Amino acid sequence: MVLAFLRNELDDSRFGFVVSKRLGKAVRRNKIKRRMREATRLRLPFIKSGFDVVFIARQPMRRASYQDIEQSLEALLKRADLWGQ
Repeated sequence: MVLAFLRNELDDSRFGFVVSKRLGKAVRRNKIKRRMREATRLRLPFIKSGFDVVFIARQPMRRASYQDIEQSLEALLKRADLWGQ
């Protein structure tokens, strides 16, 4: 997974999720997006506000479990210094 972010002028952070057609048909892509959204939703209290964040899924996400997605998402947020209030 790849993370891209920019500071915005809002009080809240906004999130986008991108899953390419290369990762599979619509059912698989939507499942990946649902998992990414849920992992983000559960971590909202810990994510800094005032950013526009885009998560981009890559090939290994096709076989990733929900726990793998959670770990990857959290690691990316910490690495980008978006973790913690």
